[in-house]
Amino acid sequence: MTRTALVTGAGSGVGRTTARTFREAGWTVYATGPEEADLSGLAESGCETATLDVTSEGDAERVLDRIGAEQGAVDCLVNAAGVARYGPLEDVPTDRLAAQFEANAAGPHRLVRAALPNMRRAESGTIVNVSSVYGRLAPPGVGPYAASTAALEALSDALRAELDGLGIDVVVVVPGPTGADEDRTESLDGLERTREYEWVYETLEDAALTAGALPVTDDPEAVATVIHDAACAADPDPRYVVGPAAKALLYARYLPDRLRDAAFRALRTVA
Repeated sequence: MTRTALVTGAGSGVGRTTARTFREAGWTVYATGPEEADLSGLAESGCETATLDVTSEGDAERVLDRIGAEQGAVDCLVNAAGVARYGPLEDVPTDRLAAQFEANAAGPHRLVRAALPNMRRAESGTIVNVSSVYGRLAPPGVGPYAASTAALEALSDALRAELDGLGIDVVVVVPGPTGADEDRTESLDGLERTREYEWVYETLEDAALTAGALPVTDDPEAVATVIHDAACAADPDPRYVVGPAAKALLYARYLPDRLRDAAFRALRTVA
């Protein structure tokens, strides 16, 4: 029997590559994103497509109702949609912070709630939440994004325990920087810059200039392969860290807080 995957955020980046990877492996793929025009290439490759804004309750229910009618339960839900917004926390308006949580934490929660009833009836399925290394490590200027992905990690851990014994797996995939990452300087537009944080802005802008050229940058195809392999595994790991950059950065979590603070302080002296 052909298995079915629903991939959010399929209009670009990891989501788009993931939809192609599942389709090439013979899955029935529902590739979704907020803009239909961004999905046309996936439709041509054989994916079913649907507009889906993860911040819309109605969109989530509409797409899952369609899949339920056409396929029954979703075998794998891939929550790959997300946005990255940066800036010093004092300079970031609260509504921007809330929008970050709405997309990166509440959005996957909506899809999970819409998908689970049929998954529970089928007593099978895999939920893959695509997080970020920043969900476990929060450098200066990355607080809004880091906080929202940390929330997604916590939701995933709780959900995995709640679904234990029901035949449904919950997996977190943690990529490092990818060539498809959003230009972080764009998210700084419109912020009223406090002079004392100029070093934070300089650090973010320098990182944006070099990110795509770094040898540790992860290929979105590598991330998509891990997502697909987790969906196919009989007993997947709870968490997959993808790429050398993510693994190296996560080692910093095990440093004492004061040493991490000292490392971030060093950024200030060289910015």
